[in-house]
Amino acid sequence: QVQLVESGGGLVQAGGSLRVSCAASGRTLTMGWFRQAPGKEREFVATISRSGDSTYYADSVKGRFTISRDNAKNTVYLQMSSLKPEDTAVYYCASRDRGGISPLSSLYDYWGQGTQVTVSS
Repeated sequence: QVQLVESGGGLVQAGGSLRVSCAASGRTLTMGWFRQAPGKEREFVATISRSGDSTYYADSVKGRFTISRDNAKNTVYLQMSSLKPEDTAVYYCASRDRGGISPLSSLYDYWGQGTQVTVSS
């Protein structure tokens, strides 16, 4: 079983940048970032293969967010730029036991507790 711990959330002004991290307790394959805003369902943000060669983003963050990973540290990152108030949410990282990137939350086996990101206007 993999344990995931997110960090790096906080308060940032619109237009600013923030990087959140997710440290895994062991080796991981596909990793993903999801987010949940108050009163809304959890939504996909980005995913990355183990090699890092394959990534996929939600349209709402494409060009602004970058997912990356450091397998030596068992850590995945989400660099967020040009942040908007609508990016405010709890950000969760997730891990799949199988390879293959996917935006479907149901395919992810392990989840972190989340980190709050708040973007002020």
